[in-house]
Amino acid sequence: MGDWVTVTAGPAETRALGRRLGQLARPGLLVLLAGDLGAGKTCFAQGVAAGLETSAAHPVTSPSYTLLNIHQGRLPLYHFDLYRLARVGDLEELGYDEAAESDGVTLVEWADRLSSPPPASLRVALRRLDADRRELSFAAGDDLGRALLAALAGDAITL
Repeated sequence: MGDWVTVTAGPAETRALGRRLGQLARPGLLVLLAGDLGAGKTCFAQGVAAGLETSAAHPVTSPSYTLLNIHQGRLPLYHFDLYRLARVGDLEELGYDEAAESDGVTLVEWADRLSSPPPASLRVALRRLDADRRELSFAAGDDLGRALLAALAGDAITL
């Protein structure tokens, strides 16, 4: 499966979808998130972190002032947030190389600010439909992304 679009009914469902992705995640996964303020990017990232079993003592928040937060779990989560940057040439400037060469999961919020985004397993565009509902459009960029997307879409009925 290469593309999939779903709608969540509120923050709990958005987190649950992220949690399922975190549970399915494999080392080296790169996920690029895009969407306006309030679209649910950090909410989705919180779910991914929960699925990776990161410590509740260090909750996932928007790392807008630090650009990168690292959360330890079943796999390390490298959580980049590019909101405060006007434009980024590439992730290597921010230490992405070290994260990509690791055995963790890399999640980039505001990835649309990259002038040349790296190849990603998954791209997720989030769009606010109303106060609670969010549309999430997934696009797979490689075999890992396609496998994850097929699993996510298959599980969607039970979220």
